[in-house]
Amino acid sequence: MGKTYVDTVKYQVYANVEIDGLVEKPDVVGAIFGQTEGLLGDELDLRELQKNGRIGRIEVELSPRGGKAVGKIKLPSSLDMVETSILAAALETVDRVGPCDARINIEKIEDTRTLKRKGLVDRAKGLLKTMLTSEIPESKEISEQVRSEVKIAEISSYGPEKLPAGPGVRTMDSVIIVEGRADVLNLLRNDITNAVAVGGANVAQSIAKLTREKETTVFLDGDRGGDIILAELSRIGDLDFIARAPRGKEVEELTRKELIKCLRSKVPYESGAKASSSNGVAGNATNGSAPAPTNDYSSRPRYERGAREERYSRQGRDGYTGRQPRQRDSYSQSRQRTSSFSPSPAPMAAPNHAQKPASQMQEPFQPEPMQEPAPSMGEAPKQYLDALGELENTLKARFYGEDGSVISEMPVRDMIKTLDSKESVHAIVFDGIITQRLADLAQAKKAKVLIGIKLGNVFKKPAGVLLHTKQ
Repeated sequence: MGKTYVDTVKYQVYANVEIDGLVEKPDVVGAIFGQTEGLLGDELDLRELQKNGRIGRIEVELSPRGGKAVGKIKLPSSLDMVETSILAAALETVDRVGPCDARINIEKIEDTRTLKRKGLVDRAKGLLKTMLTSEIPESKEISEQVRSEVKIAEISSYGPEKLPAGPGVRTMDSVIIVEGRADVLNLLRNDITNAVAVGGANVAQSIAKLTREKETTVFLDGDRGGDIILAELSRIGDLDFIARAPRGKEVEELTRKELIKCLRSKVPYESGAKASSSNGVAGNATNGSAPAPTNDYSSRPRYERGAREERYSRQGRDGYTGRQPRQRDSYSQSRQRTSSFSPSPAPMAAPNHAQKPASQMQEPFQPEPMQEPAPSMGEAPKQYLDALGELENTLKARFYGEDGSVISEMPVRDMIKTLDSKESVHAIVFDGIITQRLADLAQAKKAKVLIGIKLGNVFKKPAGVLLHTKQ
């Protein structure tokens, strides 16, 4: 028996057949071989071509219709275009199948390589698109990735408390004090290397000493927590300037443009403290108009007056001035302080009560009431404590459902926005500082557990939320 397959199919001949009688498929194939034998010579004889693998097996599909048999014929060919066309025309010469009349009509000759070329082009387009979008980053993206990794690696610790700080804190003449580690990282990403974090409302002694030795700018979030930290810093430190993030935003969320705008709009400490007392947002000069400095002692914020009075009482008692002398460069020597206080203030004149009615007499100075203590923290499930260990130093956050499964994982900078979009979350574990804003939002989203690295300015414990920190 001859060879019935083709090594390479170049063309496919499609023909329609109609036979005036009911016949079988072998009858049609036999009629084709028999009636084309000797018609085209030995070189194009169908039997020889099939034996040599130049044409493939002839396929016939028949179905009865009204006493007739109709169907299709397929002839695969590896011959060239001309020879295939001659064979196709030879099929139309077959006029009988057995005792029945037959009619064969060539429908088309299909170039199989054209179909392969079309599929090849489509596949190549898909591969190229995938390679351009995901496999090969642009040179700018590579530069940004390398730069970001190097800056994050530059973060160090400062003082015996090991506070997060940039490498420029020890070498530069000025420093920027921020609230947490995430704020320092955001400044490092934007080429600001002289930032140090206070790490909570309890300001470390190393920060107080740093403010007395270098020009200090306090860069705080635009919320009430920033006011509390500013009050504590002003009590034990020597501040020069105040900068604030826009209301409702945190320093770690700001873009490069917003960071530069806030730092350029910083105001002297005395002016910023007065604005904080009147507006509730200290030093937020992003609107472009800073309040004018004042020398009136009675108009200063209460926490500032208390801090100053404490310094002067200690100075009169044991000669303590409240600050260490520091070297000033020519620029610092020429800069004039907006404060009118001197190391030896003149005694204040006693008010003349006889000349004022009792209703107009000024009330004596009363110290600020003590702030509520930070909320106590309970014991969290081991699953979430293990997750906190995995997330440490990654700046990532995870949301968990009631069954303990991970709902989503995202960078800490996107955590607030992602949490806003959720209807409910059972537990939150993240590499960062728990703030009042985050605690309130977790309560609104019905969270039961909130776990972070440190506890920030949380002075009102959310009901039903378990707070836990590593430190």
